[in-house]
Amino acid sequence: MNILQIYKNMGTRYFIYRVHHEIEKRLGLLKRKHPTDLSFSNHISLEQWRNEYTVNNAGFLINFKNQERDFPVLEEKAKRILAGELEFFNAEWLYLGKGYNWITNPSNGYVYDANKHWSEIQDISEVAGDIKYVWEKSRFSWLLTLIRYDYYFEKDLSEFVFSEIESWIDHNHINKGPNWRCSQEISLRLFNWYFALNYYKDSAALTENRWEKIINVIYASFHHVYTHINFSRIAVRNNHAITETLCLALSEILFPFISETKKWAKQGRKWFEQEIAYQIYDDGTFLQFSMNYHRVVIQLLTFGISITERVGKPFSNVVYDKAYKSLNFLYQCTQDENGWLPNYGSNDGALFFPWSDTDYRDYRPQLNSLHKLLTGKNLYADELFSTELNWWGISKKIDTHYPALHKIQGIIEYPIGGYILICDQNTFTFIRCGSHKDRPAQADNLHIDVWVAGKNILRDSGTYKYNTTQENLNYFMGTQSHNTVVVNGQSQMLKGDRFIWYYWTQKENSVIAETEDCYTFNGVIKGYSFLNEEARIFREVRKVKGKLIWFITDEIIGLDSYEKQQIWHIDDNPIEFVVSENNTVLEPRNVVSFDSKYYGVIETGKAISFPFKKKIETKLIVRL
Repeated sequence: MNILQIYKNMGTRYFIYRVHHEIEKRLGLLKRKHPTDLSFSNHISLEQWRNEYTVNNAGFLINFKNQERDFPVLEEKAKRILAGELEFFNAEWLYLGKGYNWITNPSNGYVYDANKHWSEIQDISEVAGDIKYVWEKSRFSWLLTLIRYDYYFEKDLSEFVFSEIESWIDHNHINKGPNWRCSQEISLRLFNWYFALNYYKDSAALTENRWEKIINVIYASFHHVYTHINFSRIAVRNNHAITETLCLALSEILFPFISETKKWAKQGRKWFEQEIAYQIYDDGTFLQFSMNYHRVVIQLLTFGISITERVGKPFSNVVYDKAYKSLNFLYQCTQDENGWLPNYGSNDGALFFPWSDTDYRDYRPQLNSLHKLLTGKNLYADELFSTELNWWGISKKIDTHYPALHKIQGIIEYPIGGYILICDQNTFTFIRCGSHKDRPAQADNLHIDVWVAGKNILRDSGTYKYNTTQENLNYFMGTQSHNTVVVNGQSQMLKGDRFIWYYWTQKENSVIAETEDCYTFNGVIKGYSFLNEEARIFREVRKVKGKLIWFITDEIIGLDSYEKQQIWHIDDNPIEFVVSENNTVLEPRNVVSFDSKYYGVIETGKAISFPFKKKIETKLIVRL
C-alpha cells in the first residue's frame, strides 16, 4: 500500500529513477561513474590563470570602496573562526580545534571512514548522527566572513585560508568520505573556493603547488555534480537541484580554462532554467513550502543573475520573472520591525553566502540585494541592508521592467502555493491552505501564524534536526507542532521513512473576502484520509479590522469517532481565548510544545489545546 502511495504521489519518472539508482549503487556502477583517481590533465599555470582568466571574466564580485565603519560582530566572528571555532547553522558556536580532520561529527564525536567511496556512506545513520554537522565546515561559507574581515580590517588571511583549503583536500580524497556524499555541498564548496581564489589571487600564499591541488579538486567536483545531476533533478528536485544546475551553468564563466565546462555549462543553463520554471510557482511561492529554502533560492538567483549579466550572458526571461515573483512573496511575509518571517516549513539553518552580520532570521539583506538588482531601488533605507548587495557587485539596475515593491495592506491569497496573508495595521496573519503536487515536508495544512508589531504571538515550532529521535521527528514535522487541529493524536498525513509522507493533504476550496469590519478566510482540506477517505477539515478565520481580535472556527466531518483538539502554541504571550462548542464553554489543557528558532537548537515552549467533538468556535484576543 505504501509503495503504491509513493508511486501515486511521486510519479513514474521518480519511481523508475529510484529503482535504477539503487541498482547502480548495489552493483558498484556509481563507483565507476565517480572514480577516485580523477585528475585534471590540461593544467594551466597559476601565472597564466592570474594573467588571462581573472581580468576579463566575472572576476571577484566586490564593487565598492572600503569604508570607515565599526564591525564588532564581524570582528568577533572572524577571531573565533581563526581560533578554531565555527558557528553551526547560524545558531551555535562549537570548538573544532585548529587541526580538525573534516570528517568528525562534533555533536557526538563520530568519525566517518575517509577511505570509503561516497556511495557507501549513509547520510542518515543513528550511530553517525546528523551528517550536516560534518558538512557545515566543509561548505566553506565561513570563508566569506574571513574575506570581509580581511577587507574591512585590512588584514591578510590568505595563508590561513589556503592552508585550510589544502587541509580539506588532504583529508578528503576525491570521491571518498562523507564530504563527497552530497552534490549540493560540493557545489557550494566550489562557489566559496572561487570567491577565495579571486580575492587572494595575487597572494604569495597561493603557490603553484596549492593551485594545482585546488584546481584538480575543482575539476573533480564539477565532474561529480554533472555525472550525478539526475539524482537532484529527479529524486530530490528542490533547492539542491537549483544549486547544482546553477553550479554547472556558471562553470564556463568561473573556470573557462576547463574544456569540459563548455558542455557542462550548456546543459546546466538549460536545466537551471527548467528548475526555476518548475520549482517557483507562477504566484511566486516555492515547491518546498519553506521560507528559509525559498531565501536560499533568492541568494542563488542573485548570484547567478549578477554573474551572467556581468559577462553579457543573461538567463531566459522566466528566471527573471520567477525571481521577481519570489521576491514579492517573501517581502509580503516579512516583518518590517525585524526582517523575520514565520518559521514555516523545513529550516536547516542554511544561509549559503553570509555577506552580512544581521541575525540569521532577518531576511532584509538578501531581499534587498535581489530587489536592487531587478528594480534599481533599495527595499530598505538603512545602509546595513545594502552591505550584501555591495559584495555581490550590484551597483545599478539591470535592463528589466520590474517596478519597486511595496507592502500590500489587506488580505492577499497565493492560490498555487496555498497561502493567505492578512496585513492589518501592525498585525500580520499567515494562513496555510494548499494542495500538494510536490512533496510536502511537514503536515501543517491550515496552520496559522499571528504577529503583532513584529512579535510572533502564535508561532510555528520550526524544524530542530533532520536526524534525531523518532519522537522529535514526529513532533516537528507533524501536525502537533502547528496551530491547527489534530485528530486522534496523529498528523494529517501518514508518516513514512525520512522525508516521506503518505496520503498528502489537498485543498478543496479557499475563499477570501473583505467587509467593512473584517477580513475573512474560508478553506477546506482533505486530510486524515488514511483514517477515512471522506474526511474533511473546514477552517474559517476572521480578523477584525483595527483590533487585536481573531475569530477561528474549525469543523471536521467524517471522523466522528476520533478524539479531536485545536492546538495553539502561545508561549508567554498575553492571549485570551474564548472557546465553545454548541454554546458550551471549553476549558484549555496544557500540551507539549517545543520551539526551534534555529536548526539544532531546541527550547521548551507553551501550548494549550481545546478538545472538541465536531465544530469548535474560538475568539482570540491579544492583550498588549
